[in-house]
Amino acid sequence: MTYEELEQIFRLGDTSNDALRLRLISARMSTGLSQKEVADAVGLAKQTYHSQETRGAPSIAVARYFYRAHGIDFNFLFHGDFAQLHPSLQAKLADAARSANA
Repeated sequence: MTYEELEQIFRLGDTSNDALRLRLISARMSTGLSQKEVADAVGLAKQTYHSQETRGAPSIAVARYFYRAHGIDFNFLFHGDFAQLHPSLQAKLADAARSANA
């Protein structure tokens, strides 16, 4: 997959709620976790996490969890910047993003 393809998939530079929603869902799907499992890991109610995904508005606590537990950093979640991520993680996120868009 080319850099340009990844830019499109991850909507690099797009800070709209829709783009953040896609990246947050992709992050969760790439880990194989359910919304409840992420919510439990962060210490949130499932509905609170679900709301963050639906609105495309991840909290700092959720972003911190994805970084510390899975290496998915703030730059990816909030800006779509993937260059600093390991290529295997980029591939998992791209697969998840394509599935989330389907």
